Amino acid sequence: MLDARTVLQMNEVRLSDYRPPDWLVPTVALDVRLDVDRTLVTSRLTVTRNGDHRRPLRLDGQDLETRRILVDGAPVEAVPNGEELVLAIPGDSAVVEIEVAIAPRTNTRLMGLYGSDDLLVTQCEAEGFRRITWFPDRPDVLSLYTVRLEGDAAQFPILLSNGDRGAAETLDGGRHAVTWTDPWPKPSYLFAMVGGQLAALRDEFVTMNGRRVELAIWTAAADVGRCSHAMAALKASMDWDERIYGREYDLDQFNIVAVSDFNAGAMENKGLNVFNSKYILADSETATDADFDAVAGVVAHEYFHNWTGNRVTCRDWFQLSLKEGLTVFRDQQFSADQGSAAVRRIDDVRALRAVQFPEDAGPHAHPIRPDHYVEIGNFYTATVYNKGAEVIRMLHTLLGRDGFRRGTDLYFERHDGQAVTCEDWVAAMEAATGRNLTQFRRWYDQAGTPTVTVHMARAGRQLTVNLAQSLAATPGQPSKAMMHMPFRLALIGRDSGRRIGDERLVELTAGETRLVFEDLDEPVLLSLNRGFSAPVKVVAPASRADLAFLAGADDDPFARWEAMQRLSLDVLATDDDPHELVDAIAATLADGAAGRLDPAFVGEAVLLPTEAFIGDQASVVDVESIHRRREAARAAIAAVLEPQWWQAWHWHSGTGTALNAGAKGARRLANVALAYLVTAGSAEALAAARQQYDGAATMTDRIGALSALINTDTPERDACLADFYDRFAGNGDVIDKWFTVQALSTRADTLEQVQVLLRHKDFTLHNPNRLRALVGAFAANQRRFHAADGSGYRLLADQLLAVDRINPQSAARLAVPLGRWQRFDAGRGALMQAQLQRIAGTAGVSKDVMEMATRALA
Repeated sequence: MLDARTVLQMNEVRLSDYRPPDWLVPTVALDVRLDVDRTLVTSRLTVTRNGDHRRPLRLDGQDLETRRILVDGAPVEAVPNGEELVLAIPGDSAVVEIEVAIAPRTNTRLMGLYGSDDLLVTQCEAEGFRRITWFPDRPDVLSLYTVRLEGDAAQFPILLSNGDRGAAETLDGGRHAVTWTDPWPKPSYLFAMVGGQLAALRDEFVTMNGRRVELAIWTAAADVGRCSHAMAALKASMDWDERIYGREYDLDQFNIVAVSDFNAGAMENKGLNVFNSKYILADSETATDADFDAVAGVVAHEYFHNWTGNRVTCRDWFQLSLKEGLTVFRDQQFSADQGSAAVRRIDDVRALRAVQFPEDAGPHAHPIRPDHYVEIGNFYTATVYNKGAEVIRMLHTLLGRDGFRRGTDLYFERHDGQAVTCEDWVAAMEAATGRNLTQFRRWYDQAGTPTVTVHMARAGRQLTVNLAQSLAATPGQPSKAMMHMPFRLALIGRDSGRRIGDERLVELTAGETRLVFEDLDEPVLLSLNRGFSAPVKVVAPASRADLAFLAGADDDPFARWEAMQRLSLDVLATDDDPHELVDAIAATLADGAAGRLDPAFVGEAVLLPTEAFIGDQASVVDVESIHRRREAARAAIAAVLEPQWWQAWHWHSGTGTALNAGAKGARRLANVALAYLVTAGSAEALAAARQQYDGAATMTDRIGALSALINTDTPERDACLADFYDRFAGNGDVIDKWFTVQALSTRADTLEQVQVLLRHKDFTLHNPNRLRALVGAFAANQRRFHAADGSGYRLLADQLLAVDRINPQSAARLAVPLGRWQRFDAGRGALMQAQLQRIAGTAGVSKDVMEMATRALA
């Protein structure tokens, strides 16, 4: 019998094996008769032979009941072989007509056509179209689609698909139909259709060339009032893309549909975006400031895909970062322009370090363009998205704003309507700017997080700085070549507290780079990797006093925040008195009170690194020690600075519901201050938290108060938890917050409470949001998930195996925390390995989960 690893290797798809499609499909006509139990799909494909060969037409399909097949009007007695249908076509072109039946109600994978509440909705990326009809389901087959949707007019009054709406028909028996035509060729993964009872918030946008575009966001009638923020974000995104990239929308209609059951955040289907409802529905009562920002960011992301992903798409799935990394960078740019650029950059880096850096350091490390996979759904990763965005940002830095824009213009000009590769993208940048990016291409092929080690030597008025880069071995890549990266640095005067001279942008290409600074009149400190110019780890000697100084004097917001983070990590690595850290936080609060820093930045700067991030800096994660030291430092910061926290809370709380940067920053700092006050433990602080909870005008303040209380053993905590559930029962997106805040508690009874919540009437494994809200959040709780007896690991494995029978894609994502077993002590590592072996050894486990478990055990 073959072992699991051998079976996986036999099923690997490899970039090196790519070859162009044997057959193209210039046009597709679909006739879809919607029914929740049995939907009939008739496809009419014009197919043309691609190249000089006599190979048959091979079509992909899953869970399809094939009713009839016609080739040029003649019946064909072809029998599907598993998930493949092979048709011998004698000529170089043909019309292939296939009728299938599918069962949306029982499709719990949420791929293809499935039911969500009273809707029928599709998700086709990456390989979902094959669950709708037989088709060469690969991204380099681009087709023009005409889609006729038919359904019961009472059950499916709204019928939507890609492109522009055409003819409507009223049929016998209370049925109706609508035809949609998409004039732009697209791959099958961008196909979409929705049918059901929906209401719309409508608006319009006038493009830079004067075309009027009808906009509509569709959701349940009761939720239309919560779509205004998303609509404003959509219009802002359309305007921004015209101004910054010269990209105009290209259809007469743009539709968004919000659904409650969705594996991801949203999907950029051409002209018909389908969204997870949590990224559309928002008002001050139910959404936090972070939720509002996420709605705007995701709406922008999916809209920006219209050009970076749709008009120019991926040749194959190995090129996924071509569209996702580029579009994440674009939505980060947009969000930075809409609010605090400094805080946005800090958020981007925090997210990268929380998920992608550990990914780079573990068994699932892969380049932003991987060279093999078993299940493509497992490669929708932080590496492809977030690190991919950092690679694009480095190009922007190296080429400059104008050079980068010339590169994107040329990219769109060369490749509009094509399925292309990452190499095509970089080549356009080279051609537009004259830069040689040969070495830079290594970012696409080498996994791992580089380290830049800094040494400095002072001799009189001269300073020499040596920058050495290195990249550790990762699975399958034992040795690495030197990378090409932009590295921004500056000198900060130790006496004056001012920047000395201009900032330098150094292009690191060799193993070591030497810089010399002349005529220095005072001692200096280095401000390194300013703006996080490269996604690297920086190792540079600095005393706590120097870090505290930079935390108060550095003129680069990211570098200033980074200095505070480094100071925190240095203090939290020992049992020393944290007075240096307390003093630095006090100075930051004072600068905020004096108006020298905005409240949003202060709220970020005074936060301690998370327990997970602290663990990532150690060779072995010491769960108990990290928690104990961090809690001790928090207690000291809370107690010593209690008057300052009270001042910050009184000054910045009660800011109403405004969504401007100032109001959001004030709420952020007020909630950070409240959390420290509750940590200090006075009855007055508990009363303040209850007061804020009861009187909250926004979800930001309500959940902020609840989060401050969640680790306490107090009547206030229990009362607020009960009220929160009663107040928002029935609103799934808000109840997700209720599950999450409890799963993240560091109280000793958290595991027990999570087990109780798994049996709660509102918990279900069928909804990915709810699964992530409870089980996913608990797995991110370092202190309680990593219980020494392995009980947290057993709970996760139990839920993973249960959900794998329903939705393998959701299940596979739950395996990631167990894959970090090598980072923990031998006891915990063995317990995690045991659960991975149990998962891999379970009969009938999906290939999605098998790949994740087997690679983790490597």
